[in-house]
Amino acid sequence: MFNLLDQRPTNVKNDILSGITVALALVPEAVAFAFIAGLEPMVGLYAAFMMGLVTSIFGGRPGMISGATGATAVVMVSLVLAHGAQYLFAAVFLAGVLQILAGVLKLGKFIRIVPHPVMLGFVNGLAIVIFLSQLGLFEYEVTEGVWNYLQGEELLVMGTLIVATMLIMQFLPKFTKAVPAGLVAIVSVTLAVVLLDLPARSVIDFVADKLPESEAASASLQGTLPSFAIPLVPFTLETLWIILPYSAIIAAVGLIESLLTLSLIDELTNTRGRGNKECIGQGLANSVNGVFGGMGGCAMIGQSMININNGGRGRLSGITAALVLLGFILFAAPLIEMIPLAALVGVMFMVVLGTFEWSSLRIIRKIPITDAFVIILVSGITVAFDLAIAVIVGVIVSALVFAWKHAQHIYADVSFDNEGRKIYDLRGPVFFGSVSNFKDIFDIENDPKEVIIEFRRSRVSDHSGIDALDTIAEKYQAAGKNLHLRHLSPECRELLEKAGDLCEINVLEDPTYHVASDKLA
Repeated sequence: MFNLLDQRPTNVKNDILSGITVALALVPEAVAFAFIAGLEPMVGLYAAFMMGLVTSIFGGRPGMISGATGATAVVMVSLVLAHGAQYLFAAVFLAGVLQILAGVLKLGKFIRIVPHPVMLGFVNGLAIVIFLSQLGLFEYEVTEGVWNYLQGEELLVMGTLIVATMLIMQFLPKFTKAVPAGLVAIVSVTLAVVLLDLPARSVIDFVADKLPESEAASASLQGTLPSFAIPLVPFTLETLWIILPYSAIIAAVGLIESLLTLSLIDELTNTRGRGNKECIGQGLANSVNGVFGGMGGCAMIGQSMININNGGRGRLSGITAALVLLGFILFAAPLIEMIPLAALVGVMFMVVLGTFEWSSLRIIRKIPITDAFVIILVSGITVAFDLAIAVIVGVIVSALVFAWKHAQHIYADVSFDNEGRKIYDLRGPVFFGSVSNFKDIFDIENDPKEVIIEFRRSRVSDHSGIDALDTIAEKYQAAGKNLHLRHLSPECRELLEKAGDLCEINVLEDPTYHVASDKLA
Protein backbone atom coordinates (compact mmCIF):
# COMPACT_ATOMS: atom_id res chain seq x y z
CA MET A 1 0.00 0.00 0.00
CA PHE A 2 2.81 2.39 0.83
CA ASN A 3 5.34 1.35 -1.80
CA LEU A 4 6.48 4.88 -2.60
CA LEU A 5 9.71 3.95 -4.36
CA ASP A 6 10.19 5.66 -7.71
CA GLN A 7 11.53 3.12 -10.21
CA ARG A 8 12.67 5.66 -12.80
CA PRO A 9 16.23 5.09 -14.06
CA THR A 10 19.01 7.40 -12.98
CA ASN A 11 19.25 10.55 -15.08
CA VAL A 12 20.31 14.17 -14.65
CA LYS A 13 16.79 15.60 -14.51
CA ASN A 14 15.63 13.17 -11.81
CA ASP A 15 18.74 13.81 -9.73
CA ILE A 16 18.47 17.60 -9.94
CA LEU A 17 14.74 17.81 -9.17
CA SER A 18 15.05 15.27 -6.36
CA GLY A 19 18.03 17.19 -4.96
CA ILE A 20 15.97 20.40 -4.82
CA THR A 21 13.24 18.57 -2.88
CA VAL A 22 15.79 17.19 -0.43
CA ALA A 23 17.34 20.65 0.09
CA LEU A 24 13.96 22.01 1.20
CA ALA A 25 13.49 19.09 3.62
CA LEU A 26 16.98 19.54 5.09
CA VAL A 27 16.34 23.04 6.45
CA PRO A 28 14.10 22.49 9.51
CA GLU A 29 15.95 19.39 10.68
CA ALA A 30 19.38 21.00 10.33
CA VAL A 31 18.16 23.98 12.36
CA ALA A 32 16.45 21.78 14.96
CA PHE A 33 19.54 19.59 15.47
CA ALA A 34 21.71 22.69 15.87
CA PHE A 35 19.43 23.88 18.66
CA ILE A 36 19.54 20.42 20.26
CA ALA A 37 23.34 20.64 20.37
CA GLY A 38 23.20 24.17 21.80
CA LEU A 39 24.50 25.82 18.62
CA GLU A 40 23.36 28.57 16.29
CA PRO A 41 21.09 27.58 13.35
CA MET A 42 23.75 28.42 10.76
CA VAL A 43 26.10 25.80 12.26
CA GLY A 44 23.51 23.13 11.47
CA LEU A 45 22.89 24.47 7.96
CA TYR A 46 26.63 24.59 7.22
CA ALA A 47 26.90 20.99 8.42
CA ALA A 48 24.05 19.90 6.15
CA PHE A 49 25.74 21.57 3.17
CA MET A 50 29.25 20.23 3.80
CA MET A 51 28.19 16.71 4.82
CA GLY A 52 25.92 16.44 1.81
CA LEU A 53 28.47 17.73 -0.68
CA VAL A 54 31.53 15.81 0.48
CA THR A 55 29.80 12.45 1.03
CA SER A 56 28.03 12.71 -2.32
CA ILE A 57 31.38 13.18 -4.07
CA PHE A 58 33.59 10.81 -2.08
CA GLY A 59 31.16 8.43 -0.35
CA GLY A 60 30.39 4.86 -1.29
CA ARG A 61 26.62 5.11 -1.77
CA PRO A 62 25.27 7.31 -4.59
CA GLY A 63 21.85 8.69 -3.73
CA MET A 64 22.36 8.65 0.04
CA ILE A 65 21.99 11.99 1.78
CA SER A 66 24.09 13.07 4.77
CA GLY A 67 23.75 16.06 7.05
CA ALA A 68 23.39 17.16 10.65
CA THR A 69 21.51 14.45 12.57
CA GLY A 70 19.87 14.01 15.93
CA ALA A 71 21.88 10.84 16.61
CA THR A 72 25.12 12.81 16.69
CA ALA A 73 23.61 16.06 18.05
CA VAL A 74 22.62 14.48 21.37
CA VAL A 75 26.24 13.38 21.88
CA MET A 76 27.46 16.96 21.44
CA VAL A 77 25.25 18.70 24.01
CA SER A 78 27.36 18.16 27.12
CA LEU A 79 30.62 19.03 25.31
CA VAL A 80 29.18 22.32 24.03
CA LEU A 81 27.77 23.20 27.46
CA ALA A 82 31.03 22.40 29.26
CA HIS A 83 33.63 23.72 26.81
CA GLY A 84 31.94 25.62 23.98
CA ALA A 85 31.58 25.29 20.22
CA GLN A 86 35.32 25.39 19.43
CA TYR A 87 35.90 22.16 21.34
CA LEU A 88 33.02 20.64 19.41
CA PHE A 89 34.62 21.56 16.09
CA ALA A 90 37.85 19.91 17.26
CA ALA A 91 35.93 16.80 18.34
CA VAL A 92 34.12 16.61 14.99
CA PHE A 93 37.45 16.88 13.14
CA LEU A 94 38.92 14.05 15.23
CA ALA A 95 35.77 11.97 14.70
CA GLY A 96 36.32 12.37 10.97
CA VAL A 97 39.89 11.14 11.30
CA LEU A 98 38.67 8.07 13.22
CA GLN A 99 36.09 7.35 10.52
CA ILE A 100 38.71 7.63 7.78
CA LEU A 101 40.88 5.21 9.75
CA ALA A 102 37.93 2.80 10.00
CA GLY A 103 37.57 2.92 6.21
CA VAL A 104 41.29 2.41 5.60
CA LEU A 105 41.24 -0.60 7.95
CA LYS A 106 38.19 -1.91 6.04
CA LEU A 107 35.99 -2.08 9.12
CA GLY A 108 32.94 -1.23 7.04
CA LYS A 109 32.56 -4.90 6.12
CA PHE A 110 31.41 -5.68 9.66
CA ILE A 111 28.03 -4.16 8.86
CA ARG A 112 27.38 -7.53 7.21
CA ILE A 113 27.11 -9.18 10.64
CA VAL A 114 23.94 -7.22 11.41
CA PRO A 115 21.14 -9.81 11.24
CA HIS A 116 17.96 -9.16 9.25
CA PRO A 117 15.72 -8.90 12.37
CA VAL A 118 18.03 -6.14 13.64
CA MET A 119 17.71 -4.34 10.30
CA LEU A 120 13.91 -4.59 10.51
CA GLY A 121 13.95 -3.23 14.04
CA PHE A 122 16.32 -0.44 13.00
CA VAL A 123 14.06 0.61 10.10
CA ASN A 124 10.86 0.45 12.13
CA GLY A 125 12.41 2.26 15.08
CA LEU A 126 13.74 5.05 12.89
CA ALA A 127 10.35 5.43 11.20
CA ILE A 128 8.80 5.93 14.63
CA VAL A 129 11.58 8.38 15.61
CA ILE A 130 11.04 10.41 12.43
CA PHE A 131 7.31 10.52 13.15
CA LEU A 132 7.81 11.61 16.76
CA SER A 133 10.34 14.27 15.73
CA GLN A 134 7.70 15.90 13.54
CA LEU A 135 5.37 16.39 16.50
CA GLY A 136 7.71 19.10 17.77
CA LEU A 137 6.73 21.19 14.75
CA PHE A 138 3.17 21.36 16.14
CA GLU A 139 4.47 23.37 19.10
CA TYR A 140 4.87 27.11 19.47
CA GLU A 141 6.35 29.26 22.21
CA VAL A 142 3.67 31.04 24.27
CA THR A 143 6.17 32.99 26.34
CA GLU A 144 9.90 32.48 26.77
CA GLY A 145 10.44 28.89 27.89
CA VAL A 146 6.71 28.00 27.84
CA TRP A 147 5.55 25.84 24.93
CA ASN A 148 2.12 24.71 23.86
CA TYR A 149 0.65 22.67 21.02
CA LEU A 150 -1.29 24.35 18.23
CA GLN A 151 -5.00 24.60 18.81
CA GLY A 152 -8.14 25.80 17.06
CA GLU A 153 -7.85 27.32 13.61
CA GLU A 154 -4.05 27.02 13.38
CA LEU A 155 -4.19 23.30 14.16
CA LEU A 156 -7.00 22.79 11.64
CA VAL A 157 -5.09 24.66 8.93
CA MET A 158 -1.88 22.78 9.62
CA GLY A 159 -3.66 19.43 9.61
CA THR A 160 -5.42 20.25 6.34
CA LEU A 161 -2.16 21.30 4.68
CA ILE A 162 -0.40 18.15 5.88
CA VAL A 163 -3.15 15.98 4.42
CA ALA A 164 -3.05 17.96 1.16
CA THR A 165 0.72 17.43 0.94
CA MET A 166 0.37 13.71 1.53
CA LEU A 167 -2.42 13.35 -1.03
CA ILE A 168 -0.37 15.14 -3.68
CA MET A 169 2.60 12.87 -3.00
CA GLN A 170 0.45 9.75 -3.06
CA PHE A 171 -1.59 10.41 -6.20
CA LEU A 172 0.47 12.74 -8.43
CA PRO A 173 2.84 9.91 -9.52
CA LYS A 174 -0.19 8.06 -10.92
CA PHE A 175 -0.65 10.88 -13.46
CA THR A 176 2.90 12.06 -14.11
CA LYS A 177 6.43 11.41 -12.94
CA ALA A 178 7.95 14.30 -14.82
CA VAL A 179 8.72 16.09 -11.54
CA PRO A 180 9.09 14.74 -7.98
CA ALA A 181 5.77 14.66 -6.15
CA GLY A 182 7.42 16.00 -3.00
CA LEU A 183 8.65 19.12 -4.77
CA VAL A 184 5.24 19.74 -6.33
CA ALA A 185 3.58 19.28 -2.93
CA ILE A 186 5.89 21.75 -1.15
CA VAL A 187 5.54 24.41 -3.85
CA SER A 188 1.76 23.96 -4.13
CA VAL A 189 1.12 24.17 -0.40
CA THR A 190 3.44 27.18 -0.08
CA LEU A 191 1.60 29.01 -2.87
CA ALA A 192 -1.77 28.16 -1.32
CA VAL A 193 -0.70 29.59 2.04
CA VAL A 194 0.64 32.80 0.46
CA LEU A 195 -2.25 33.40 -1.95
CA LEU A 196 -4.99 32.57 0.55
CA ASP A 197 -3.17 34.23 3.44
CA LEU A 198 -3.67 31.18 5.65
CA PRO A 199 -2.56 31.27 9.32
CA ALA A 200 0.14 28.64 8.86
CA ARG A 201 3.45 28.54 10.71
CA SER A 202 6.50 28.81 8.48
CA VAL A 203 10.13 27.75 8.78
CA ILE A 204 11.16 31.18 10.07
CA ASP A 205 8.46 31.01 12.76
CA PHE A 206 10.03 27.77 13.93
CA VAL A 207 13.50 29.34 14.00
CA ALA A 208 12.26 32.44 15.85
CA ASP A 209 10.60 30.32 18.54
CA LYS A 210 13.90 28.58 19.23
CA LEU A 211 15.86 31.81 19.66
CA PRO A 212 15.92 34.01 22.79
CA GLU A 213 13.12 36.59 22.81
CA SER A 214 15.60 39.41 22.20
CA GLU A 215 16.80 37.75 18.96
CA ALA A 216 13.50 36.34 17.68
CA ALA A 217 12.43 39.50 15.85
CA SER A 218 15.60 39.53 13.75
CA ALA A 219 15.59 35.76 13.02
CA SER A 220 16.92 34.93 9.56
CA LEU A 221 18.48 32.05 7.67
CA GLN A 222 20.57 34.40 5.53
CA GLY A 223 24.25 33.54 5.78
CA THR A 224 27.64 33.63 4.11
CA LEU A 225 30.03 31.00 2.85
CA PRO A 226 31.56 28.90 5.65
CA SER A 227 35.16 30.01 6.21
CA PHE A 228 38.25 27.98 7.05
CA ALA A 229 39.36 28.27 10.67
CA ILE A 230 41.36 25.85 12.79
CA PRO A 231 39.41 25.25 16.04
CA LEU A 232 40.55 27.68 18.74
CA VAL A 233 41.55 25.11 21.35
CA PRO A 234 44.88 24.43 23.08
CA PHE A 235 46.79 21.73 21.22
CA THR A 236 47.61 19.73 24.34
CA LEU A 237 47.06 16.22 25.66
CA GLU A 238 44.50 17.63 28.06
CA THR A 239 42.41 18.84 25.12
CA LEU A 240 42.79 15.47 23.43
CA TRP A 241 41.48 13.63 26.50
CA ILE A 242 38.52 16.02 26.67
CA ILE A 243 37.41 15.55 23.06
CA LEU A 244 38.47 11.93 22.43
CA PRO A 245 35.47 10.24 24.15
CA TYR A 246 33.04 12.48 22.26
CA SER A 247 34.90 11.95 18.98
CA ALA A 248 34.84 8.18 19.38
CA ILE A 249 31.10 8.14 20.09
CA ILE A 250 30.31 10.55 17.23
CA ALA A 251 32.42 8.44 14.87
CA ALA A 252 30.81 5.16 15.96
CA VAL A 253 27.23 6.44 15.95
CA GLY A 254 27.76 8.15 12.60
CA LEU A 255 29.19 5.05 10.95
CA ILE A 256 26.53 2.73 12.33
CA GLU A 257 23.69 4.94 11.10
CA SER A 258 25.40 5.58 7.76
CA LEU A 259 26.24 1.95 7.03
CA LEU A 260 22.80 0.72 8.02
CA THR A 261 21.21 3.38 5.82
CA LEU A 262 23.55 2.28 3.03
CA SER A 263 22.36 -1.32 3.46
CA LEU A 264 18.73 -0.21 3.38
CA ILE A 265 19.22 1.76 0.14
CA ASP A 266 21.11 -1.21 -1.35
CA GLU A 267 18.07 -3.36 -0.68
CA LEU A 268 15.61 -0.81 -2.06
CA THR A 269 17.53 -0.16 -5.28
CA ASN A 270 18.99 -3.64 -5.84
CA THR A 271 22.46 -2.14 -6.05
CA ARG A 272 25.57 -2.47 -3.94
CA GLY A 273 27.21 0.41 -2.06
CA ARG A 274 30.80 0.35 -0.84
CA GLY A 275 30.89 0.39 2.95
CA ASN A 276 34.59 1.12 3.42
CA LYS A 277 34.51 3.95 0.90
CA GLU A 278 31.48 5.39 2.72
CA CYS A 279 33.45 5.33 5.99
CA ILE A 280 36.16 7.40 4.30
CA GLY A 281 33.58 9.75 2.76
CA GLN A 282 31.87 10.31 6.11
CA GLY A 283 35.26 10.91 7.72
CA LEU A 284 36.31 13.45 5.11
CA ALA A 285 32.99 15.28 5.52
CA ASN A 286 33.29 15.47 9.30
CA SER A 287 36.91 16.59 9.09
CA VAL A 288 35.89 19.39 6.71
CA ASN A 289 33.11 20.34 9.14
CA GLY A 290 35.61 20.60 11.95
CA VAL A 291 37.68 23.25 10.17
CA PHE A 292 34.80 25.10 8.50
CA GLY A 293 32.53 25.60 11.50
CA GLY A 294 29.98 22.84 10.99
CA MET A 295 28.55 20.47 13.59
CA GLY A 296 29.21 17.36 11.52
CA GLY A 297 26.76 14.50 11.20
CA CYS A 298 26.13 11.34 9.21
CA ALA A 299 23.67 9.76 6.78
CA MET A 300 20.04 10.85 7.18
CA ILE A 301 17.57 8.05 6.54
CA GLY A 302 14.59 10.41 6.16
CA GLN A 303 16.16 12.65 3.53
CA SER A 304 17.78 9.64 1.85
CA MET A 305 14.34 8.05 1.50
CA ILE A 306 12.94 11.30 0.07
CA ASN A 307 15.74 11.28 -2.49
CA ILE A 308 15.32 7.63 -3.47
CA ASN A 309 11.52 7.90 -3.52
CA ASN A 310 11.75 10.86 -5.90
CA GLY A 311 14.08 9.15 -8.35
CA GLY A 312 17.42 10.47 -7.08
CA ARG A 313 19.90 7.66 -7.69
CA GLY A 314 23.19 9.27 -8.68
CA ARG A 315 25.78 11.39 -6.91
CA LEU A 316 24.37 14.45 -8.64
CA SER A 317 21.24 14.29 -6.46
CA GLY A 318 23.22 14.73 -3.25
CA ILE A 319 25.49 17.36 -4.81
CA THR A 320 22.43 19.28 -6.02
CA ALA A 321 20.80 19.12 -2.59
CA ALA A 322 23.93 20.54 -0.95
CA LEU A 323 24.48 23.31 -3.50
CA VAL A 324 20.81 24.32 -3.57
CA LEU A 325 20.83 24.52 0.22
CA LEU A 326 23.91 26.75 0.06
CA GLY A 327 22.19 28.85 -2.60
CA PHE A 328 19.22 29.34 -0.30
CA ILE A 329 21.51 30.41 2.53
CA LEU A 330 23.45 32.88 0.38
CA PHE A 331 20.85 34.29 -1.98
CA ALA A 332 17.32 33.11 -1.31
CA ALA A 333 16.80 32.80 2.43
CA PRO A 334 13.35 34.50 2.26
CA LEU A 335 12.12 31.70 -0.02
CA ILE A 336 12.88 28.90 2.42
CA GLU A 337 11.80 31.01 5.39
CA MET A 338 8.26 31.25 3.98
CA ILE A 339 7.78 27.49 3.42
CA PRO A 340 4.95 26.22 5.67
CA LEU A 341 6.04 23.68 8.24
CA ALA A 342 2.95 21.67 7.31
CA ALA A 343 4.35 20.95 3.85
CA LEU A 344 7.60 19.59 5.28
CA VAL A 345 5.74 17.60 7.95
CA GLY A 346 3.56 16.06 5.25
CA VAL A 347 6.62 15.03 3.25
CA MET A 348 8.21 13.45 6.32
CA PHE A 349 4.98 11.62 7.22
CA MET A 350 5.07 10.04 3.76
CA VAL A 351 8.67 9.08 4.45
CA VAL A 352 7.51 7.40 7.66
CA LEU A 353 4.89 5.40 5.76
CA GLY A 354 7.43 4.38 3.13
CA THR A 355 10.19 3.57 5.63
CA PHE A 356 8.27 1.46 8.15
CA GLU A 357 8.53 -2.22 7.23
CA TRP A 358 4.81 -3.03 7.30
CA SER A 359 5.49 -6.62 6.26
CA SER A 360 7.13 -7.18 9.66
CA LEU A 361 3.68 -6.86 11.27
CA ARG A 362 2.35 -9.65 9.03
CA ILE A 363 5.23 -12.05 9.59
CA ILE A 364 5.70 -11.43 13.31
CA ARG A 365 3.75 -14.60 14.20
CA LYS A 366 5.33 -16.69 11.48
CA ILE A 367 8.99 -16.19 12.37
CA PRO A 368 10.90 -17.67 15.35
CA ILE A 369 9.95 -15.99 18.60
CA THR A 370 13.57 -14.94 19.15
CA ASP A 371 13.60 -13.04 15.83
CA ALA A 372 10.30 -11.36 16.69
CA PHE A 373 11.74 -10.39 20.08
CA VAL A 374 14.84 -8.87 18.43
CA ILE A 375 12.70 -6.80 16.01
CA ILE A 376 10.60 -5.39 18.86
CA LEU A 377 13.64 -4.90 21.13
CA VAL A 378 15.66 -2.98 18.55
CA SER A 379 12.67 -0.84 17.59
CA GLY A 380 11.97 0.01 21.22
CA ILE A 381 15.59 0.86 22.09
CA THR A 382 15.91 3.00 18.95
CA VAL A 383 12.92 5.05 20.08
CA ALA A 384 13.84 5.18 23.77
CA PHE A 385 17.62 5.73 23.45
CA ASP A 386 19.41 5.82 20.11
CA LEU A 387 20.03 3.61 17.14
CA ALA A 388 23.68 2.84 17.95
CA ILE A 389 22.76 1.28 21.30
CA ALA A 390 19.80 -0.46 19.66
CA VAL A 391 21.90 -2.05 16.91
CA ILE A 392 24.67 -3.12 19.30
CA VAL A 393 22.14 -4.68 21.70
CA GLY A 394 20.34 -6.34 18.79
CA VAL A 395 23.54 -7.87 17.43
CA ILE A 396 24.57 -9.11 20.89
CA VAL A 397 21.16 -10.67 21.57
CA SER A 398 21.12 -12.28 18.12
CA ALA A 399 24.64 -13.63 18.66
CA LEU A 400 23.70 -15.09 22.05
CA VAL A 401 20.59 -16.71 20.56
CA PHE A 402 22.70 -18.12 17.72
CA ALA A 403 25.27 -19.46 20.19
CA TRP A 404 22.60 -21.04 22.37
CA LYS A 405 20.93 -22.77 19.42
CA HIS A 406 24.20 -24.09 18.00
CA ALA A 407 25.36 -25.22 21.42
CA GLN A 408 22.63 -27.85 21.28
CA HIS A 409 23.74 -29.16 17.88
CA ILE A 410 27.03 -30.81 18.82
CA TYR A 411 27.10 -34.61 18.84
CA ALA A 412 29.27 -37.50 17.63
CA ASP A 413 28.79 -40.70 15.64
CA VAL A 414 30.73 -43.43 17.45
CA SER A 415 32.51 -46.32 15.66
CA PHE A 416 35.61 -48.57 15.90
CA ASP A 417 38.33 -49.05 13.28
CA ASN A 418 40.14 -52.30 12.37
CA GLU A 419 42.75 -51.66 15.07
CA GLY A 420 40.15 -51.44 17.80
CA ARG A 421 40.45 -47.69 18.23
CA LYS A 422 37.28 -45.85 19.18
CA ILE A 423 36.39 -42.99 16.86
CA TYR A 424 34.21 -40.06 17.85
CA ASP A 425 33.08 -38.53 14.52
CA LEU A 426 32.25 -35.07 15.80
CA ARG A 427 29.44 -32.93 14.31
CA GLY A 428 29.06 -29.25 15.17
CA PRO A 429 31.48 -26.54 16.31
CA VAL A 430 33.39 -26.63 19.59
CA PHE A 431 33.08 -23.15 21.09
CA PHE A 432 32.16 -21.45 24.36
CA GLY A 433 28.48 -22.27 24.02
CA SER A 434 28.89 -25.97 23.21
CA VAL A 435 31.78 -27.06 25.47
CA SER A 436 29.46 -28.41 28.17
CA ASN A 437 27.65 -30.70 25.74
CA PHE A 438 30.98 -31.54 24.09
CA LYS A 439 32.43 -32.88 27.33
CA ASP A 440 29.36 -35.05 27.95
CA ILE A 441 29.89 -36.92 24.66
CA PHE A 442 32.88 -38.97 25.86
CA ASP A 443 32.79 -42.17 27.92
CA ILE A 444 36.34 -41.98 29.28
CA GLU A 445 35.99 -44.77 31.83
CA ASN A 446 34.79 -47.38 29.32
CA ASP A 447 36.73 -46.26 26.24
CA PRO A 448 39.63 -48.38 24.86
CA LYS A 449 43.26 -47.36 25.20
CA GLU A 450 43.35 -45.54 21.87
CA VAL A 451 40.69 -42.89 21.12
CA ILE A 452 40.36 -40.63 18.06
CA ILE A 453 38.27 -37.50 17.70
CA GLU A 454 37.41 -37.00 14.04
CA PHE A 455 37.14 -33.29 13.10
CA ARG A 456 36.28 -33.61 9.41
CA ARG A 457 32.80 -32.18 10.11
CA SER A 458 33.69 -29.98 13.05
CA ARG A 459 36.09 -27.27 14.12
CA VAL A 460 37.48 -25.62 17.23
CA SER A 461 36.37 -22.00 17.20
CA ASP A 462 37.79 -20.29 20.28
CA HIS A 463 39.87 -20.61 23.45
CA SER A 464 36.96 -22.22 25.31
CA GLY A 465 37.06 -25.02 22.72
CA ILE A 466 40.83 -25.42 23.17
CA ASP A 467 40.43 -25.57 26.93
CA ALA A 468 37.70 -28.21 26.58
CA LEU A 469 39.99 -30.32 24.39
CA ASP A 470 42.79 -30.00 26.92
CA THR A 471 40.46 -31.01 29.75
CA ILE A 472 39.33 -34.13 27.87
CA ALA A 473 42.95 -34.99 26.99
CA GLU A 474 44.01 -34.73 30.64
CA LYS A 475 41.19 -37.02 31.71
CA TYR A 476 42.17 -39.63 29.14
CA GLN A 477 45.82 -39.30 30.19
CA ALA A 478 44.87 -39.75 33.84
CA ALA A 479 43.01 -42.92 32.85
CA GLY A 480 46.13 -44.21 31.06
CA LYS A 481 44.66 -43.75 27.58
CA ASN A 482 45.80 -41.89 24.46
CA LEU A 483 43.67 -39.26 22.73
CA HIS A 484 44.30 -38.28 19.10
CA LEU A 485 42.75 -35.56 16.95
CA ARG A 486 42.27 -36.21 13.25
CA HIS A 487 41.41 -34.04 10.26
CA LEU A 488 41.80 -30.76 12.06
CA SER A 489 41.56 -27.86 9.65
CA PRO A 490 44.64 -25.63 9.30
CA GLU A 491 42.72 -22.88 11.11
CA CYS A 492 42.07 -25.16 14.09
CA ARG A 493 45.67 -26.34 14.15
CA GLU A 494 46.79 -22.72 14.15
CA LEU A 495 44.67 -22.12 17.25
CA LEU A 496 46.29 -25.10 18.97
CA GLU A 497 49.79 -23.93 18.03
CA LYS A 498 49.08 -20.47 19.45
CA ALA A 499 47.86 -22.10 22.66
CA GLY A 500 51.26 -23.80 23.03
CA ASP A 501 51.64 -25.48 26.42
CA LEU A 502 48.01 -24.66 27.26
CA CYS A 503 46.91 -27.65 25.21
CA GLU A 504 49.01 -30.80 24.92
CA ILE A 505 47.24 -33.15 22.51
CA ASN A 506 48.55 -35.65 19.97
CA VAL A 507 47.40 -34.42 16.55
CA LEU A 508 47.53 -37.00 13.78
CA GLU A 509 48.94 -36.03 10.40
CA ASP A 510 46.08 -34.59 8.37
CA PRO A 511 45.57 -34.03 4.66
CA THR A 512 45.24 -30.45 3.48
CA TYR A 513 41.73 -29.48 4.51
CA HIS A 514 40.10 -26.07 4.96
CA VAL A 515 36.88 -24.86 6.45
CA ALA A 516 35.34 -21.50 5.63
CA SER A 517 37.44 -18.61 6.90
CA ASP A 518 38.46 -15.08 6.06
CA LYS A 519 41.64 -16.45 4.51
CA LEU A 520 39.65 -17.91 1.64
CA ALA A 521 37.65 -14.72 0.97
